[in-house]
Amino acid sequence: MKLSEVASLIGGKLHGEGSFEISGIGKIETARAGEITFISNPAYEKFFSATNAGAVVVSKKFNPAKYKRLDGREVPLIRVEDPYLAFLNLLERFSPKTELQKIGIEQSAVISETAEISAEEIRIGANCFIGEKVKIGKRVSILPNTVLLAGAEVADDVLIYPNVTVYPGCKIGNRVIIHSSTVIGSDGFGQAKNPDGTFQKIPQKGIVVIEDDVEIGSNCSIDRATMGETIIRKGVKLDNHIQIAHNVEIGENTIIAAQTGIAGSTKIGKNCMIGGKVGIVGHIQICDDVIITAASNVSKSITKPGVYSGYRAQPQMSELKQEAMIRNLTRKKE
Repeated sequence: MKLSEVASLIGGKLHGEGSFEISGIGKIETARAGEITFISNPAYEKFFSATNAGAVVVSKKFNPAKYKRLDGREVPLIRVEDPYLAFLNLLERFSPKTELQKIGIEQSAVISETAEISAEEIRIGANCFIGEKVKIGKRVSILPNTVLLAGAEVADDVLIYPNVTVYPGCKIGNRVIIHSSTVIGSDGFGQAKNPDGTFQKIPQKGIVVIEDDVEIGSNCSIDRATMGETIIRKGVKLDNHIQIAHNVEIGENTIIAAQTGIAGSTKIGKNCMIGGKVGIVGHIQICDDVIITAASNVSKSITKPGVYSGYRAQPQMSELKQEAMIRNLTRKKE
């Protein structure tokens, strides 16, 4: 693809020779002569002086004069509003999706006679188990060793990677991606203490509902509700190794990084960003548009949008001021 065509594809303004042929994409540190790369994070601007890339997608504010090229070459630039989003479009263009497996049902798959499976572009891999009264929509890919237990519902355009288990009654919406070894609908952690000190299991009779356009990483556990529903709303993106307890609700377009744990009956709002290794206690509410930084612990409800951090999460500026005061006390003692 010619560089001028690339610029047109991503809606950018080209600075340089448009007839140059782009054969692929690459990281700015390792891109080859025929490849295009991008700079979104200012921390990577330093690589501009030495990159071998044939062209670079940059922001409208990027100033190449700050970085003298070691070889004296003028690297063609494509200026866009958001280099990261623009480069995502190029990833789709230069790295087309590959078919995960052939259309059809592998002979070793076990499928209940009462399961309802639409016939259009269905892929069910080897050793999958589809239980009683499971409903599977059109254009669904279920890779090997996946288990869908009785009454689970999978809508259209869903991709389920190997070794995923979906428990009875759980519902999965359209355009959902679930990565390997994730469990949807395992029992919530409900235990009642008896007078003699032993524990009695509280029956977990609810389900998990995953709405449209959700992606769930590998090795996540999303527990079924004690009663009612554990709900993952539309557009939520979950990283790997996340625990979501019974009756939790996560609002639309919220994104959560790895190793986060959310205790039971907590409600998280829309458009939130939760960093890695965050712990959130149960039975609280977090409002819309909240950012919680990595390794923070949330012990009470958050009612105002903003950035929160700390061992007991609080507005980040307050937490930073307290940390600075503690450091100053140490210096005074010295």
